[in-house]
Amino acid sequence: MLNFEYKSVLAPFINDFIRMKEALGVNNLRTKWILLELDRFYCEHDIREAVITKKTIMEWQQTRTNDHPKTLYAKYCIISQLARNMSRNGYDSYIPQLPRCVAGKTDFTPYIFTIEQIGLIFEKSDELTMHDAHMNCTLFCVPAILRLLYSTALRISEALSIRNRDVEFEMQYIHIRQSKSGHERIVPVNAELEAVLRQYISYRNRMPLKSVSAPDGFLFIKPDGTYCKADTVYMWFRTLLNRCSIPFTGNHHGPRIHDFRHTAAIHALVQMARNGQDVHASLPVISTWMGHKSLSSTEKYIRLVEAMYPDIIGQSASVSAYAFPKITLIPELP
Repeated sequence: MLNFEYKSVLAPFINDFIRMKEALGVNNLRTKWILLELDRFYCEHDIREAVITKKTIMEWQQTRTNDHPKTLYAKYCIISQLARNMSRNGYDSYIPQLPRCVAGKTDFTPYIFTIEQIGLIFEKSDELTMHDAHMNCTLFCVPAILRLLYSTALRISEALSIRNRDVEFEMQYIHIRQSKSGHERIVPVNAELEAVLRQYISYRNRMPLKSVSAPDGFLFIKPDGTYCKADTVYMWFRTLLNRCSIPFTGNHHGPRIHDFRHTAAIHALVQMARNGQDVHASLPVISTWMGHKSLSSTEKYIRLVEAMYPDIIGQSASVSAYAFPKITLIPELP
């Protein structure tokens, strides 16, 4: 087992920071290596002031000329977290801004809906009507599906793959068996989403369909009992964008229905920050919630939050939990 021994003036703070992350269940190996590098820099340059300054960070970065942009970004993430932790404990330290990570798919610019746009989309989805009686129309499910996507950050394929047996209202979760990563996971269901799904199920079960509530049956079905397809949900989504006067750019620039997932992540992080929680330390929570294979897939949301909400990102404190985004209930049908 590797023994990381820190010897610089930052050693007490580094050890406290690592213990905190271990208490959160975070895999610390990479963190320990990065902080060991910073610790050695302090020792080699005989820095005796127990603080992180902008001048020190600039001098340290000049020694990292061979680091890949993604590697440098990861190091800045850890050092920023350490600096925040020191500042919260009375040692006013410089919190470096995260550098731009340019490498392949890291140019991440999804469309992020505002809270007002989300509310308007929900409102307009409840007003959608059919002009003809088509038993194979997906419209019946659309309001519930959209609220599910926003509340759980599910991919549309994951949402449509849910079967009746996967919904555990008593335990307040949904079991996702078919995910992009191939790993099963559970997603929490809050009280508002539970009310939405229970209402949808109650009306769905009134349809004269054989085995509509069978455990192996799909949660979201058309009035003829067949499986809902993503492309038909997307068609109604495009209709809603038009009715909400939300411009559609197209050419993969959205808004796409997948942007509900990105929006849910951003809004959750923003709410966490406003509640005084450290969004950096909470990345494992968001990563698990979204079903990401690694934290690198989740870190991109931190950059978006910092760019879109620079006023709140510095208000974060230690992590304990986070609240889900608010959603609007489907009004009772006549």
